Amino acid sequence: MDNASTHKTPAVKRWLLAHPRFVIHFTPTNSSWMNLVERWFAELTTKKLQRSTHTSVQQLNKDIRAWIETWNDNPRPYVWVKTADQILDSIAHYCARIKDSGH
Repeated sequence: MDNASTHKTPAVKRWLLAHPRFVIHFTPTNSSWMNLVERWFAELTTKKLQRSTHTSVQQLNKDIRAWIETWNDNPRPYVWVKTADQILDSIAHYCARIKDSGH
């Protein structure tokens, strides 16, 4: 889980104590690997799910699993294409543009 405060509320803590079978593992704050996981799901969405029609949950499940099998047959690592300086420059440029936008 991410470190959202909702996972740490008293109600959630009580529930977890009542259900010891569930063990929560929190990801480090600002985990870059989590961005890669999100990117993989974006890949699944854009390359498979947005182009498909499913008439049942079972069909959707089968389609997703088939896509995963195909992906795993030819895995491709994600490669960062920008340097940290390029990313920071891009953010600075964006912030300068929206600075006086009134939001």
